[in-house]
Amino acid sequence: MALLAAIEARAGETGKTWNFDGDKPDAPPTGFSFGRTGQGAPGKWLVKAVPDAPSKGNVLAQTDGDDTDYRFPVAVADAPSLKDVRLSVKCKQVAGKVDQGCGLVFRFRDADNYYITRANALEDNVRLYHVVKGRRVQFAGWDGKVASGVWHDLRVDAKGNHFEVYFDGKKVMETKDDTFSDAGKVGVWTKADSIIYFDDLTAEAL
Repeated sequence: MALLAAIEARAGETGKTWNFDGDKPDAPPTGFSFGRTGQGAPGKWLVKAVPDAPSKGNVLAQTDGDDTDYRFPVAVADAPSLKDVRLSVKCKQVAGKVDQGCGLVFRFRDADNYYITRANALEDNVRLYHVVKGRRVQFAGWDGKVASGVWHDLRVDAKGNHFEVYFDGKKVMETKDDTFSDAGKVGVWTKADSIIYFDDLTAEAL
């Protein structure tokens, strides 16, 4: 019960939500592991109390502004491990001169092998990639306004080799890919000097 209260996760038969409101501010969240694809600093993930948090309390923030371009810090939930999943998060691009990318990782094996969808406020686009042995390859994309400094909803539905990506409630991509077919962990992602806030990370089995 203490652990459940600490991570403020609502668990059921089909999913789990992390809102970070039971975690201690200015410390990493309970139940997550951290890594980095590419080069540069590993990333600094901290729980922060912010006035406009969608869950009315804390958020998870990546706060390290290392501007190494091919640098992708990730924060991954230790459980559950899912193959077919509806994964969503609320995120706000706070700062970044090289990049302002907020992302979701799924079917995560390790920091060099996973799927990622991300929304970039400097490029005004949403992209879908697979990362294999540390190499990121785009296989779908959408161009449209991604505002900085406001909260957005990002979601991916992955079922078998079929993927749908939603941004602020609108389906922006639908495609297929066979790179990773096994279950994996889920989490959040940033790039380079992106300072990003995340809240209400939700994983539901499909």
